[in-house]
Amino acid sequence: MKKSNVVEKNEYYDVVISDLNSEAQGVAKVNGFTLFIEGALPGEQVKIKVVKVKKRFGYGKLIEVIKPSSKRQSVFCKASKRCGGCKLQHMDYKLQLEFKKKKVEDALKRIGGMKDIKVNPVIGMDHHKRYRNKAQFPVGYSGGQLSIGFFAERSHDIIDIDSCSIQAKQNDQIIRLVKEFIQKYDISVYDESSDSGLIRHVVTRVAYKTGETMVILVINGDRIPHEKELIQLFKDNIPDLKTIVLNVNTKKTNVILGYQNIILYGDGFITDYIGNLKFKISPLSFFQVNPVQTEVLYNKVIEYCALTGQEVIVDAYCGIGTITLFLAGECKKIYGIEEVGQAVQDAQDNAILNRIDNAKFICGKSEDVLPKLVDKGLKPNIVVVDPPRKGCDKKVLDAIYNAQPSKIVYVSCNPSTLARDLKYLGNNVYAVERVQPVDMFPYTS
Repeated sequence: MKKSNVVEKNEYYDVVISDLNSEAQGVAKVNGFTLFIEGALPGEQVKIKVVKVKKRFGYGKLIEVIKPSSKRQSVFCKASKRCGGCKLQHMDYKLQLEFKKKKVEDALKRIGGMKDIKVNPVIGMDHHKRYRNKAQFPVGYSGGQLSIGFFAERSHDIIDIDSCSIQAKQNDQIIRLVKEFIQKYDISVYDESSDSGLIRHVVTRVAYKTGETMVILVINGDRIPHEKELIQLFKDNIPDLKTIVLNVNTKKTNVILGYQNIILYGDGFITDYIGNLKFKISPLSFFQVNPVQTEVLYNKVIEYCALTGQEVIVDAYCGIGTITLFLAGECKKIYGIEEVGQAVQDAQDNAILNRIDNAKFICGKSEDVLPKLVDKGLKPNIVVVDPPRKGCDKKVLDAIYNAQPSKIVYVSCNPSTLARDLKYLGNNVYAVERVQPVDMFPYTS
């Protein structure tokens, strides 16, 4: 092993944590050499073991907290050390929000080149457990035992769980029932190495306001044995059960859901509300996983649009039309663009469901559709974008610039690609006026 002049792998050090990096790891220096330590907080004195040394930085494993921070709290999940989900359980909630604000600020300054940008304090939650309305549980064998839970961080080893404190309460019962069904009827489960076995994932969607529950079994096939018994088991034990769906995924892939759905029970969808609007949610629909904060987020979009009722708006990457329909009641005309056909159908159904007739949904990629609309003469007053984590395609940004709307409202789930896109728009006339983070995922980084 090539040795470092200042830090040795497998050696122990007492260090003081000075900061957090963008992954919420504690930052410390040993003879000027930077180390990142999972689970350590600023101001703490800790004992660490160096586990990896690179040219400019390394990683340490937290061995002991010698002097804890006043902002350290007890973790609430027994799987927290192995599961990569809720990595911020050891932080009090105020520190989590401070960390997330700094994460946004750092991205805008470092990637976006915005030196004097003001970021508002993060809007947090009063109650920050049991907030997720969707869960995806891999199914398999771990150590010879049937396991349903989550993948360990940076692996596909399944951590068996019986409860998750950020997921809907119904999931605890659903996991138990699926295990019972598999064991009673000797149903095979998927094995990645051999690409064999039937049940791959259990996916659940629980509507926040209506309580309606959808259970999706992702299978490596197109039918499941003892179908009637499965349906009865769930009907007898899940009071708000609305539908059961088989999702067919026979590909050797890390993508969880396939494109074919087979309805076993119910009508294949659940309904929920955001504000006063009702939404139909299908197995493949994108719907924000934190319904409480989604309403906060969308109300902030309306506030920043500052609509008079005369505006024409484009909502790119619109999904099932949640933002589109939220804005429709406040503007003259709105166009929603979405590439997933089922989502567009859901959006159209949701417009009818809410008696909205000034929203038009177009199926296609935003980078293809928006330039064509602009070339045909569409001049939106406002453009709203809510892209996936990779951010906006350059063709979308160019089309926005060519359309010259008076305002752009950019909803982002990734500060890095947000900063990149804002820099590009900034080089083309636009300037950032307001930045408002909303905490959609408490306890996660």
